Amino acid sequence: MPRRSEPPGLRDLARGNAIAKVCAVLRALGERSPMRLSEIAAATGLNRVTALRILDDLGAAGFVSRGGTPPRYDFGPEVVALSAAASRALNIRDAVRPSLVRLADLSGDTVLLSVRANAEAIVVDRVVGDYPIRANFLDIGSRRPLGVGGGSMALLAWLPGPERDAILETTAQRLERYPRIDRTTLEQHIEKARAQGHVAMYDIVVPRMGAVAVPVHDAAGQVAAAISIVALSDRIAEREADLVEALHREARAIARLLEA
Repeated sequence: MPRRSEPPGLRDLARGNAIAKVCAVLRALGERSPMRLSEIAAATGLNRVTALRILDDLGAAGFVSRGGTPPRYDFGPEVVALSAAASRALNIRDAVRPSLVRLADLSGDTVLLSVRANAEAIVVDRVVGDYPIRANFLDIGSRRPLGVGGGSMALLAWLPGPERDAILETTAQRLERYPRIDRTTLEQHIEKARAQGHVAMYDIVVPRMGAVAVPVHDAAGQVAAAISIVALSDRIAEREADLVEALHREARAIARLLEA
């Protein structure tokens, strides 16, 4: 009989590759969930002790949830967030890419597209201009708490008040990596952004670096994404009005595409 093809990663699983084991558990849940521990062990070929340890670790990180009697396992909020972010990214990147290119050509600096995943902002696209000093500290896939950085603040500032306050509470507990930022700083930037219609942040997240950003609204008027320009603070500050005008122009163009 011809040999049946092995699922991706099966040989690594047999060799004890830890990442392959985690992927096997997630793949099993993706095919049929919720599942009992015994079902997951049977589907993955893992023993129950190993499967339970992986499920406990994934649960602690928010990627798996457990409930019911007897207990069953399903995807947790982090997987839901990743799925939502991926869906938004796939839908919006094509619409936004030309705008990013135009903004990078105009400014000469780094232009970012960010989307929200629960209480975080994720950079899902980036175009780099031709100015030799670049903002290389944010790349595609970079994550920050909402409010930390230009695009991240644009995603936060225009949320409905109760939701914004709840996320602000979460962000305020995750600022140990950002000594220049506290809750009062975030609140001040939210108020200023909403008053002037755009975000401008200088020397707060990274010394000598600044950003301007605006939200992008979908057909329902909700914030779908944020576009931002990141560069040396002096370069942003001396051209802030012109850069903001360009950002708003592109945000309107993107919104029209999203409505089509």
